[in-house]
Amino acid sequence: MKTLECTAAAADKGRRLDAFLAAAFDLSRSAVERLLGEGAVTVTPGRAEKNYRITGGEHVTLRLPDPVPDKAEPENIPLDIVYEDGDIAVINKPAGLVVHPAAGNERGTLVNALLYHCGDSLSGVGGVSRPGIVHRIDKDTSGLLVIAKNDRAHQALSAALKVHDVARIYEAVVLGNIKEESGTVDAPVGRNPADRKKMAVVKNGAGRAAVTHYTVIERFGRMTHVRCQLETGRTHQIRVHMAHIGHPLLGDPVYGGNGTSFERLHKGLLHGQCLHAGTLSLTHPTTGERMTFSVPPPPDFETVLQLLRKEADR
Repeated sequence: MKTLECTAAAADKGRRLDAFLAAAFDLSRSAVERLLGEGAVTVTPGRAEKNYRITGGEHVTLRLPDPVPDKAEPENIPLDIVYEDGDIAVINKPAGLVVHPAAGNERGTLVNALLYHCGDSLSGVGGVSRPGIVHRIDKDTSGLLVIAKNDRAHQALSAALKVHDVARIYEAVVLGNIKEESGTVDAPVGRNPADRKKMAVVKNGAGRAAVTHYTVIERFGRMTHVRCQLETGRTHQIRVHMAHIGHPLLGDPVYGGNGTSFERLHKGLLHGQCLHAGTLSLTHPTTGERMTFSVPPPPDFETVLQLLRKEADR
């Protein structure tokens, strides 16, 4: 990883941080925005936000990730294809599989598998490193993703996501007993100002609007099985929102849901947060047909539920 540094001059006062960075390091605005989103910029004193206004004298550090190949390569990785036609494919992604190549995960991703399976029949809207990718789920989250096989389908699905016409419903196991039968978390999500590698509920316009609806499926006393429906799709949204209301996801090492007595007793059962994208509903970009796909949670998730039921019955 390469580190670049500079100090803002008095003449830079009033410039937006993104414009300052683009000029200081000869970068495009899109590259600057991506680096800010990845937590690769530190401003001392100040805030690493694109609309932050330079006052003069700030010391700015930019950490450039190691370069990744310009184009992902096909790899023969098995795919669980729930549905496929000439426009879209719906994939049931296993936990542990990264969606697209990035620094540290250049190979072995869903994109590499899609290139092997689909060849050149993937949309190019996301660029050469993200062909066909309309939306993402975390590496350690299992479940459904829709893939676009041409640009027209990609643009239609992206537009549908923006107007909340794509329903994404998850199952999760969270710590604690949620008192209400259902509820809504309406809280903006953005980069955690104390740790730019994490997300957080942030105020004062620093985050993006984020809404998660949740419903209790089953109670186990010290844990709760819930259904979460996304109204928006921010990075780590469910994980951040449930932690925000005091109920982090079981097995989540980032937002406070790991290290429980359950995990110590059943060591090795979970390899990440207990979260599964089980239902995906969308309007087909060509036929206009409303389509709903559902897949059950993976075996380790089901085993967790069985163990919690046995524990609750004692």
